[in-house]
Amino acid sequence: MDTRKAKYAIGDVVKHRVYPFRGVIFDVDPTFSNTEEWYNSIPAEVRPSRDQPFYHLFAENSESEYIAYVSEQNLLPDTSLEPVRHPQINEVFEIDPEGRYKAKARNLN
Repeated sequence: MDTRKAKYAIGDVVKHRVYPFRGVIFDVDPTFSNTEEWYNSIPAEVRPSRDQPFYHLFAENSESEYIAYVSEQNLLPDTSLEPVRHPQINEVFEIDPEGRYKAKARNLN
């Protein structure tokens, strides 16, 4: 199988193409890597292909913050420049002066 290069990178802010949420990418799977139960819970008419990158997001919508797992085909760049308000962001990222999310150096001790 030929795996495509991911379009988005860790720290990118993205929004869902259909649903009203956005988030910061904190991990990328080169292809689908979640449970069959999760995959089959997506309605068949909108179920994404497995052979594309899938992204783990610190996500938010108007009501809450959560972790989302989204296929590349369902993401668009978020150009709002608004900070994402997920409570775990500060554990993983530092925000630079331009408002970009940069992964913190990992302490390997």
